[in-house]
Amino acid sequence: MTETAGTGQAAGATRIPVRVVEGRTFLDTSAPPEVGSRVVDDFTPDLIDVGAHHLCPGCGEPIAMRSIVETITELDVVQRAIAVFGIGCYTAFSNNLDVEVCQALHGRAPSLATGIKRAKPGTVVFTVQGDGDMVNEGLQEVLHTAARGESVTCFMLNNGVFGETGGHLTATTVLGQRTKNSLDGRSAEEHGYPILLSNLLAQLDGAAYVARGAVNNAGNVARTKRMITRAFETQLAGAGFSFVEILTMCPTGWFIETQEAPDYLDDNLAAVHRGGVLKDTLGDLSG
Repeated sequence: MTETAGTGQAAGATRIPVRVVEGRTFLDTSAPPEVGSRVVDDFTPDLIDVGAHHLCPGCGEPIAMRSIVETITELDVVQRAIAVFGIGCYTAFSNNLDVEVCQALHGRAPSLATGIKRAKPGTVVFTVQGDGDMVNEGLQEVLHTAARGESVTCFMLNNGVFGETGGHLTATTVLGQRTKNSLDGRSAEEHGYPILLSNLLAQLDGAAYVARGAVNNAGNVARTKRMITRAFETQLAGAGFSFVEILTMCPTGWFIETQEAPDYLDDNLAAVHRGGVLKDTLGDLSG
């Protein structure tokens, strides 16, 4: 049984149409509201200067960036934080953050981060890179940084494509995934197999914390933020290299509708690049 009611009781008050279905109350969206909408709060994190961005609708990278900067604020390390950006769509945020930012050459962010941390050991240094930047252009940089146990944190936003150039295949593209230069899907015979970077890094003794999360639903966003927090805590404890791979949506580069992207990520990328904490030594070190 359905019944409609309004919450505005006083004369002249705005009536908010609701529907009651089996004892549960819902807003009635079958018709436009009587009054126009207004912005209550844009909910932009303190460390992002302007909330609006020019990335494609449905892109997962702004969600990842939000989680990173929120964690910096929550850990009270804003004045010590230095970000090092790679080259990709996410680079649009490099001049929009209220933290110190350095721009690295393609793939070289971990090496630049290493130099900053060694010169200023009291800082909290992190990189923001995509799968193309980190795995295609700079694989040796992140592997050697991890092997040396550098006290920096690297974040890889992995959507399986070179998004900035329009959706070309990267080293993390999964088998069968369509890209601009693998229209029939990635094949092992022609393109080789995807590199699972988190799995490689977890095997290195210098890596203290390695995890892989995603931002395609609320639960995954919450889990990924906990991973980001743990990665920064690892750096603050001086335990060694820390790394979080974040699977992000790229409906434009995947040639799909925006609303299909979260499920596409689950069915394709996450089926190969499986989420979870691969390595965490901080607990052992803290006793």
